[in-house]
Amino acid sequence: MGFESFTEDYPWDQMASYRQIAAGHPGGAIDLSIGTPVDDTPQVVQEALREAANAPGYPLTVGTAALRQAVVDWFGRRRGATGLGAEQVLPTIGSKELVGLLPSLLGLGAGDTVVFPEVAYPTYRVGALLAGAHPLATNEIGDWEADPSVRLVWINSPGNPTGSVLSVAHLRRVVQAARKRGAVVVSDECYAELNWCDVGTTTPSILDDAVCDGDRTGLLAAYSLSKQSNIAGYRAAFVAGDSRVIGDLVRLRRHLGMIVPAPVQHAMTVALGDDDHVRVQRATYKRRRDLLVSACAEADLEICDSQAGLYLWVRDGRSRLDGWGLIEALARAGIVAGPGAFYGEGGRRNVRISLTATDGQIAAAAQRIAALRKR
Repeated sequence: MGFESFTEDYPWDQMASYRQIAAGHPGGAIDLSIGTPVDDTPQVVQEALREAANAPGYPLTVGTAALRQAVVDWFGRRRGATGLGAEQVLPTIGSKELVGLLPSLLGLGAGDTVVFPEVAYPTYRVGALLAGAHPLATNEIGDWEADPSVRLVWINSPGNPTGSVLSVAHLRRVVQAARKRGAVVVSDECYAELNWCDVGTTTPSILDDAVCDGDRTGLLAAYSLSKQSNIAGYRAAFVAGDSRVIGDLVRLRRHLGMIVPAPVQHAMTVALGDDDHVRVQRATYKRRRDLLVSACAEADLEICDSQAGLYLWVRDGRSRLDGWGLIEALARAGIVAGPGAFYGEGGRRNVRISLTATDGQIAAAAQRIAALRKR
């Protein structure tokens, strides 16, 4: 397949005119669209990066023994996945490269199908097209469980953009259906520590003993420290699960030079061992979220799902505006949000509002959103 046959315009480029409208607001624009962290990287993590700054040699693709053990310990402590071994862990250069390249790294191509959520992060689809595979967007297990072409099933819980959380029972059904097909299931769990329904707990993992009974065959969990530790700039993430699949990925990534830098590996090790900074950051996002939830209620904006994660998935509760209409209304109020249309046909009525702005900006945004009730 030629390069030009699967490349697409970057969707966020369509937001230029709305950003311009928002910039014209007397109080300036408040960007609640992309969702990049704005709070300081915790000092304990910054210090760890400095400690490892002298790194003259090549780092290990598979990760240091200390990092792999930190991931294993974290899964056991925070994600209900006990009994993992170091051979079941691989650090990645952020999680987006894994999402985009995994179908290709797994050898998928023409005649293979990649399943992902109906309303989802666009990179799942792009990764399938890059490999030459067929992308299938659906939330229904029945749409694919009898299809022999299915080789890879992506799930995303907590979901981006919706913030929806899949139950243990649903995850078990996905695992059972995929195993009948011999398909790999990969769960993108990057927002797991930001659970608003039961604050202080994480959402269920595909590797949780309650989901897979301790058998991780054909299962992978992808995770990023960008959100919980404010280190998006470090590109610090990892994947864990089936040791055979992890081993294959390690060998390929050695050939490709896809290696997390040594100082970042050390910073990840320290970050994973420190739950205190995560609790602090979760409380910060909870405070900001509460303000925006109240403002949306005043403006008759309906919040859909949004049980976890860094976003509110909203729509006009009076059904006067579609997603793009709401994007324009918010832009005129000086707020840049994310169009639901970027995430699939099922998102066209919705808008994604991020919690990732400063306290002052969130407070101002809440006032502007609440004022929309007069529209």
